[in-house]
Amino acid sequence: MFVDYSHLIRHNPPRLHYGVAVVDVDDDGVCELFVAGFDGANRVLRWDGVAFVDIADNILADAQRQAIGVAAGDIDGDGREEIYVLNTDTFAGRKRFGDRLFDYQETGWVDLFELPQNQEALNLTAGRSVAVVDRLGAGRYGFFVANYGGPFRLYELDRFGEVQDMASAAGISFTTGGRGVIALPLVTPRMDIFTVNENGPNFLFANRGDGTFEEIARRAGLPDPHEHGRGVAAGDFDDDGRFDLVCGNWEGPHRLFLQKWDGLFVDAAPPDMAEPSRVRTVIAADFDNDGELEIFFNNIGEPNRLFTRRNGGWTKIDPGDALEPGGLGTGAAVGDFDGDGRLELLVSHGEADLQPLSLYRTMPNDHAWLRVMPLIRAGAPARGAVVILESGGRRQLRAIDAGSGYLCQMEAVAHFGLGRVRTVDRIEVRWPDGATVTIPSPAPNQVLRVPHP
Repeated sequence: MFVDYSHLIRHNPPRLHYGVAVVDVDDDGVCELFVAGFDGANRVLRWDGVAFVDIADNILADAQRQAIGVAAGDIDGDGREEIYVLNTDTFAGRKRFGDRLFDYQETGWVDLFELPQNQEALNLTAGRSVAVVDRLGAGRYGFFVANYGGPFRLYELDRFGEVQDMASAAGISFTTGGRGVIALPLVTPRMDIFTVNENGPNFLFANRGDGTFEEIARRAGLPDPHEHGRGVAAGDFDDDGRFDLVCGNWEGPHRLFLQKWDGLFVDAAPPDMAEPSRVRTVIAADFDNDGELEIFFNNIGEPNRLFTRRNGGWTKIDPGDALEPGGLGTGAAVGDFDGDGRLELLVSHGEADLQPLSLYRTMPNDHAWLRVMPLIRAGAPARGAVVILESGGRRQLRAIDAGSGYLCQMEAVAHFGLGRVRTVDRIEVRWPDGATVTIPSPAPNQVLRVPHP
């Protein structure tokens, strides 16, 4: 499936890298890869038409912190995404290095947590993953932080522009061994939050619609209390029009939770998918544009795995160069950075030893594709929006990524492969506030930017 193109990363020394987020850092309309540095500077990799070059300034590079998780979202409604970088210098509990919340202002990037009025809100608990959540459907996001050994956090700006932790008010300030997180309209029309945890059950926070959440993982069949979660991704894995979940458990059986009835999930992972591994990030995407999702398990210290859906079932296939039998995977993210309509896969490595980043592409083919990017009112990506494509007698379902994988966040685009189909009947976009837009008969092989109505 994948071919190694790591030579396209211009400066790629062995490092301890962790989480990866896809975000438009320089506000030019094209996304970059923000890579958490941990043992040194963070990196911002931009495709310049020939190679990926590091454009991180000294503020974002932040070489003195130990970064592991990263996510982006527009929390102040200015049309440009802020960047949350989770720093962790200890395994669990209280840490020395606080997190960063980077906001671009007239003078450049500013860490909001360093401002005097925000210092009391600083997260000093060891955390893992970050995601953005529009809990009120107001077009503004908060950063949800899955902490380990301390309460979860939900950082929003109040009407005075100050950072406030709203987790307690929202009913989600739980304490556990937080690991992976994903946020999307999973069991309600608004953005729900699902976390996979270690040394305790998973949590599913269902959005009540009034800004608060109800924890319903046990009722939904998702607690998995004896496993240790890592990566998690969402998709419609059985073509029934509902979002399902694929969860990687550390050295335990992986899960393919299919939503058989609204709000009730059943594990349907086949044996070769469930087989335990030292898993980190899990990604669901259509890498070869054949119209079917693939599921990628990124492992540390053992070969990666790739699955595709054929004849109604999931089959393990050869990932090609992305097998990485000696790879020490710590994070991964996908996006189309060169504009050819095919997704690239970036895998970061580290933790146990220094390794360079890896970049993979798929072989060219004649499959058609369509990419849809919904926007909030201010013009920033509408993370958590849902896009439905109808073509060739079937419906494909995507959620705009708000944070997933493990420590990571994917591009804010609904990427659809069409295979040999050359016509699209319609596209429907649903925003977290309930607004919808229908686009009839869009042409394939293009990127559609869809403003909020």
